[in-house]
Amino acid sequence: MSLRSIQSRDNAHYKQLRQWAGSAQARRKAGMTLLDGVHLCEAWLQHRGLPALCVVAESALSHPEVAALVARCESVSTTQPDHSINATTAAVECLLLPDALFAPLGQVEHGVGILFAVTVPQSTGSELDVHSLERAALLLDSVQDPGNLGTIMRTAAAAGIQQIFCSPGTASVWSPKVLRAGMGAHFVLEIHEDVNLAQLIKNAAVPVYATQPDAANSIYSADLRSPSAWLFGHEGQGVSDELLALATQRLSIPQSTQVESLNVAASVAICLFEQRRQKINQ
Repeated sequence: MSLRSIQSRDNAHYKQLRQWAGSAQARRKAGMTLLDGVHLCEAWLQHRGLPALCVVAESALSHPEVAALVARCESVSTTQPDHSINATTAAVECLLLPDALFAPLGQVEHGVGILFAVTVPQSTGSELDVHSLERAALLLDSVQDPGNLGTIMRTAAAAGIQQIFCSPGTASVWSPKVLRAGMGAHFVLEIHEDVNLAQLIKNAAVPVYATQPDAANSIYSADLRSPSAWLFGHEGQGVSDELLALATQRLSIPQSTQVESLNVAASVAICLFEQRRQKINQ
């Protein structure tokens, strides 16, 4: 196993990694994000291919799953001694860090000691001239909690949703916290950020459903078997009035009056899997 050992905090690669680990702005500027842990790294290799960079803590080399991931990255590596982290190449540089240097990079408390630096897939609202609302999709209006957003991504992928469209007020989909909550779901979804949801809904070729507590029809009485899009909003304010008015139909989730509302991630799961149940049983 051949890894490039870094022992100094002044190393240029290490300084760049520290910036990405600590600054969302630095990650956005570079178009990069960090995947921490065996599961996310394995999922990236399976669905997206090779990372830009593999980083390992010295104590993690004895971990069999970590060693296997490093071996998969190194199996395609070529000798390019001075290539940049951001270089586009078939080679994957693997860096070995003392535990004390790796610790500030880690995104998970008590993590196993491996992370990938990867290029964020570029898919934004400016591409809507070629990406229209024609398939099963999820529209997110200013969902701001990273845990909720990641859970929604994971639920959507499990329910067979293909596209995610996020308004400008939504949390950064590719942030490490959202990625951890998504557990690799990001890598099988087509994700669009900074989307004008009003424009998207107006031109939609499929019905768009939104939930509303006092809606006349519930998700259990509606026919949800055809391809459609679902619209969900901010944890506190919900979907904006403008977007709610554009929805094809508003549906309620019947619930006990002892609670005011459901968590947005829970609402997404209930709706998407009721739709999946209807499709399976049709």
